[in-house]
Amino acid sequence: MAAATPIAAAEAAQAETAEFIYESAPFPSCHASTIDETPQGLVAAWFGGKREGDPSVGIWVSRHTAAGWTTPVEVANGDQTSGDVKRFPCWNPVLFQVPGGALQLYYKVGPNPREWWGLVIESKDHGQTWSEPRRLPDGILGPIKNKPILLASGRLLSGSSTEHQGWRAHFEWSDDQGATWHKSAAINTGEELGLIQPTLFRLKDGTIVAYMRCRQRKIAESRSTDQGETWSTPHMIELPNN
Repeated sequence: MAAATPIAAAEAAQAETAEFIYESAPFPSCHASTIDETPQGLVAAWFGGKREGDPSVGIWVSRHTAAGWTTPVEVANGDQTSGDVKRFPCWNPVLFQVPGGALQLYYKVGPNPREWWGLVIESKDHGQTWSEPRRLPDGILGPIKNKPILLASGRLLSGSSTEHQGWRAHFEWSDDQGATWHKSAAINTGEELGLIQPTLFRLKDGTIVAYMRCRQRKIAESRSTDQGETWSTPHMIELPNN
């Protein structure tokens, strides 16, 4: 029995729970879910509506409490106060919990991925209430689909990409928790390799690695040694891509 105890403990530590956040909702379709952990528990977000790209699509949020997941609430939409179009669809929410600070939710609004723009809302009560949307500066889209990473220097670095001149990846960073932003040049032309939606991680030596979705059916990789400002020439690795 004593010999079996460590194994049992290890198995318990690896236990997983799979569950639906909701059984019914006022939207028939959802996509691009994101999740983060706040001091008061998990918060999840996704875009939901009639179908991807439909003006009905908004950003929905649910919080995990002692009673389970809360009823999904729409926290952002693409309503417009001027122009001929009354409402655009929302796209690709990304949650990021600032250590010791607000819970940020980045997302895109626009008719399609070639013409969308970036916005952010913040919650100071762990996802219960949210600020008014703040549009990101021109040319800044925010984390396009995957989470940013916080560097030891305090820099918030996000992988981003554009699709209006082919699939082209670039990187954006803020040194003041999102108050101001800077961006790198695109790391590819979109002609030889089509790259979007970078995801980031750090190696022990501080090198930052980006894996990217690629039109060539394999994951592409690029690396930075200067906190995300410049990047190596991207190349495909053996991991498959969808």
